[in-house]
Amino acid sequence: MPSTVKRINTWSSPRNVSTALMYAFAQRKDTQVFDEPLYAHYLSSTQRRILHPGAEEIIASQEKDGEKVVRRILLGSHSRPIAFFKQMAHHLIGLDESFLLEMDNVLLIRDPQAIIFSYNKVIPNPSMEDIGIKKMYSLFQFLSENGRLSAVVDSRELLSGPESVLRQLCRRLSITFDKDMLRWKPGSRPEDGVWARYWYSRVHRSSGFEPFLERDYELPARLRSLAAECRPYYEKLYAAAIKAEL
Repeated sequence: MPSTVKRINTWSSPRNVSTALMYAFAQRKDTQVFDEPLYAHYLSSTQRRILHPGAEEIIASQEKDGEKVVRRILLGSHSRPIAFFKQMAHHLIGLDESFLLEMDNVLLIRDPQAIIFSYNKVIPNPSMEDIGIKKMYSLFQFLSENGRLSAVVDSRELLSGPESVLRQLCRRLSITFDKDMLRWKPGSRPEDGVWARYWYSRVHRSSGFEPFLERDYELPARLRSLAAECRPYYEKLYAAAIKAEL
């Protein structure tokens, strides 16, 4: 066991490149990755559980007491010098968030219109809480004020220049960049949560970060207002994001 462990939370909105980023860190020999350790806690704490595919299976697969997850997993002992936790911002429900101040934190953002378009295909009529962008902005303020925000990463910038953004991210995390982070074998990984079959089909077909493609995301009328409500939070976060150096 290493004497000290660098603990990295990457807080994301859903339908982002968070799984690809987890796979990138999983290529590092010094890093142990964890897939959404607070998912069962979240599902056990919200009425929205009925909308999530495989909810009961997910709850059965993980510790559902969030405080225990924090103590035993997030702040617990680990076998490698770096522990990387892929997290969803909306999973932070009913918890004392002071534990974040003992960890490095990264915010992973994406244009809210793209998030809503993609999320709506699996769980219809998402809410502001589902999208998580308002929570992300709240985390941005809290972590910035307390000196525990390492970086903001935007998915478009990451896909436009993976090596550039990852190099900058590693520098901000005070870890060495590893070129192995740019490629992985297609298919699932042992760290995948049991929910992978509902959400991860595209990343399982990948072998690296796919190039960013500009596209229009046409939303139904009922979701346009949600996208407009999310936009100011996203723009404030994007202003602080790492930019790809092309």
